[in-house]
Amino acid sequence: MRTFLEAATGFPTFLFTVPLLASLGFWLLVAVGAAGPRTFDGDVDLGALGLGGVPVAAAFSLWTGFAWAVSLGAVAALEPLASSGPSRALTGLAVLATASPTAWCATWAVTRLLRRPRPHESDHVLLQDAAPEFRTHRRAA
Repeated sequence: MRTFLEAATGFPTFLFTVPLLASLGFWLLVAVGAAGPRTFDGDVDLGALGLGGVPVAAAFSLWTGFAWAVSLGAVAALEPLASSGPSRALTGLAVLATASPTAWCATWAVTRLLRRPRPHESDHVLLQDAAPEFRTHRRAA
């Protein structure tokens, strides 16, 4: 447990721990009804990042969680190799440089799955688009 706490509160994981706690606090507010899951959708357009189609808070929470997990795992795995000050700092910088892009890739993959139409939704759309148009012609008597 001590190793986990040291890794979670040390560099660089701490840079992801704080936003992760803020994200968890936000979702707690959503759970009790004090905020909505689409609260930040008007502030940021994630389409340019390839993360559009899901609430901004969901994309940010996923990215933060993935970055935190990658950073924590890398720090825990590389700790025995980087015991001195300079090597620990360089390892921390390398972990920081790789955790963020790795988390973006994982977030991108998950948001693609989340915005995919569900089978019952796509069937409805297909049926609606394929419905024939009926015209009534009145005959003159």
